Amino acid sequence: MAKIVLIRPPCLVSTGAISAGLLSPPIALAYLAASVRNKGHEVSVVDAIGLDPEKKTYLGKKLFFVGISSSEILNLIPEDIDLIGISGMFSYEWTALRPLVNMIGEKFRDKYFIAGGEHFSAVPEVTLKQCKDLDAISLGEGEETLVELANAIDSKSSWLKVAGLIVRSNGKFIKTGNRKRITNIDDISKPAWDLVPLNNYLDLNLSFGVDRGRTIPMLASRGCPFQCTFCSSPYMWGTRWLARNPKLVADEIEEYIEKYKIDNVDFYDLTAIVKKSWIIEFCKELISRNLNITWQLPSGTRSEAIDHEVTPLLYKSGCRNAAYAPESGSERMLVSIKKKVKLSRMMVSLKSSVKAGLNVKMNIIIGFPNETHKDIFDTIWYLIKMSFAGAHDAAINVFAPYPGSEIYKDLVKKGVMTHDEKYWQELAYVDISFAKSFCNNISTKMLFFYNWLGIFLFYVTNYIFRPIRLYKTIKNIITNKHESRGEMALAQIIKRFYFVFKSSKKNNLQRQN
Repeated sequence: MAKIVLIRPPCLVSTGAISAGLLSPPIALAYLAASVRNKGHEVSVVDAIGLDPEKKTYLGKKLFFVGISSSEILNLIPEDIDLIGISGMFSYEWTALRPLVNMIGEKFRDKYFIAGGEHFSAVPEVTLKQCKDLDAISLGEGEETLVELANAIDSKSSWLKVAGLIVRSNGKFIKTGNRKRITNIDDISKPAWDLVPLNNYLDLNLSFGVDRGRTIPMLASRGCPFQCTFCSSPYMWGTRWLARNPKLVADEIEEYIEKYKIDNVDFYDLTAIVKKSWIIEFCKELISRNLNITWQLPSGTRSEAIDHEVTPLLYKSGCRNAAYAPESGSERMLVSIKKKVKLSRMMVSLKSSVKAGLNVKMNIIIGFPNETHKDIFDTIWYLIKMSFAGAHDAAINVFAPYPGSEIYKDLVKKGVMTHDEKYWQELAYVDISFAKSFCNNISTKMLFFYNWLGIFLFYVTNYIFRPIRLYKTIKNIITNKHESRGEMALAQIIKRFYFVFKSSKKNNLQRQN
């Protein structure tokens, strides 16, 4: 039996961020922990965020960490451990990750040390060079890899026989072979939530989506059948969409209601709704059980399978929030970024969703390398039409190349960018004012202008043609019962202005005295 500890680092948050959606339970580590425990190994989890989600440690004026400190993490790692695993899903976390990885490596040099997650999978050799004490990187899905690795440690056999790794060996980096996808995802052990300080998240209503009470994250599928050029997920999860049995997903939700008294479920699926037959079966399963729970799709979903037949079932089963991600309103750009979406079909789906009572958010990206002013005008015009049709929220993000994506690799190949830690840190500055243009035709200042223009026109259109929404927004902010990410963002902005005003008034009084 191998003794394993899995570590989730603190979360890096920008002071300009409206919300920190990643302050939610670590579902990836919970899955990994369950997999190795069910194979007879001893496992513990050090969740830096969950252990103290209200603790902030500032890194200069613009960034802060949420969670316990690196020294506190070190003290929680058992001395008699066999294997240390650390998670790094997003590149902007590297600012927090690298010092922590090096501190762990220095203190536990005689222990096996592995890292996994999207960032590590995207640039494994880069991270191995930057972290000399890391023994290996786990590529892609980690459940089976970690189990086999634990078995290898227990039997004192070579890591090179475990597929899905890049191993440091005699000064070289050796890839141990490709690991096949887990095809029957119903066989994956349910997350080991008992090893995570789950109630610290639930009691604070921390969620990736809209605050709808005690919320737990779930996965109903894995993989995405699409290969958008700006996305790093296909490299991590593969391009085959695999769905769980709808009945088993409903069973899990029912179990969490009973065990953790949850009010809401956030589905973290890359592409939750691909097959119409699956979502209909799932909705009917929830409806038949009368669970009195809400659920949402904050990560985004496809619109092709969502029509007048599906949307009433979504609402009746408890779905209240969904996000669509056209990314662009320009047909030319959709082809360029390989975003296989039909804007006209999404409009039909949106109208059906709004009519059924769903709160719909639109996710947009501007500033792709070959984008033009006309492309962005087309996108803003599409957003206005979606607002007129009933969309509740819109998020416009300035394009940033993420490691592992097709565009990122192309920019590195052209010498436009390097594997720059400074750039990865800049990804954490959610504040639009820190955005950098990678567009050949549009400056950073213009992208900043287009961002605010698009948001302004979207919400002006929304409230002019649906004034009742303005009333509801004000009411929800006052009562602190938000129905959309936009309301949550507006509430945060008001709080900040109030804090600044109060501080300024206090300082003026002190000067006068």
